[in-house]
Amino acid sequence: MKIVVDSAIPFIKDRFPKEIEVLYRDGKSISADDVRDAQALIVRTRTKCDETLLGGSKVKLIATATIGKDHIDIPWCESKGIKVISSPGCNAPGVAQYVFSSLFKTGFNLDKDTLGIIGYGNVGSIVGEWAKKMGIKTLINDPPRENKGLADISYKSLEEVLKKSDAVTLHIPFTKYGEYPTYKLIGEKELGLMKPGSILINTSRGGVVEEKFLKDSLKQRNIKAIIDVWEKEPDIDFELLELSSISTPHIAGYSAEGKMRATRMVLEGIKDFFAMPVDLDGLECLPNSELEISRSLIELSYDPRKDSEKLKENPSQFENLRNEYYYRREPLFYNL
Repeated sequence: MKIVVDSAIPFIKDRFPKEIEVLYRDGKSISADDVRDAQALIVRTRTKCDETLLGGSKVKLIATATIGKDHIDIPWCESKGIKVISSPGCNAPGVAQYVFSSLFKTGFNLDKDTLGIIGYGNVGSIVGEWAKKMGIKTLINDPPRENKGLADISYKSLEEVLKKSDAVTLHIPFTKYGEYPTYKLIGEKELGLMKPGSILINTSRGGVVEEKFLKDSLKQRNIKAIIDVWEKEPDIDFELLELSSISTPHIAGYSAEGKMRATRMVLEGIKDFFAMPVDLDGLECLPNSELEISRSLIELSYDPRKDSEKLKENPSQFENLRNEYYYRREPLFYNL
């Protein structure tokens, strides 16, 4: 049996039985030749999994160490009997850490300002939970969740969230089709609803925001932006990079614990699908039970301005900065 693995996935080497052939490749360089005789593929967002890569291969399982699956042609995979699994929620605390540390460095006042949360899934709900613990007022928009009848929170319209929030953070999947498409969800009209001086944070996918109109708003309406994901990354918009208060190379969820969770999830998927023993030792994430989420703990654990400075100084190094990132510790694991 053969498994092809993105070599940038941390903590995954030497986890498989010795008799399994494991081929490690740079995610962007994984080729049809590499996967032709493989039964499983373990990837990140940099590997586009579609007919071009997988046509005629023996692949039966794709496991992505990411929350999103928009780099995978799901309908095509389903038509060929290829199972796809992801790692939902793996990086949620890391993203929450990024969101709040960035907000606090960009002038957000937790005592009087309102935080709008667009998308209340694995990540958005953690952001909401931390906001509640810190006494921050929130407004939440999530039409799919609301229409499912999940009434554990109070929902607001997108328009109301944009109009009334002092900061808006996006935690939505990237979808172009279906009942709730998110592609370019935040465009000229939506940006025009935001308060002058308010903050937009995007840690979901670049394509959910129309970058052209975001640049106009940053220049003309004194809106601030915290951008971690870019529409054409790694070929990012240099003007938007400079206009944003904090600009980072898609590392919002890059915590050590988040990477451990993702790797554990894909390994468990391999284990269950192929009835194969895998080594999960050291991938347990047990937080410091003595710690409570607070502004001081979040700021102590991470300062996003350092990552922003590195990217602004070397924008052409987007991929290297991302691939060679030193995984930070999440607040509840800090100093363990």
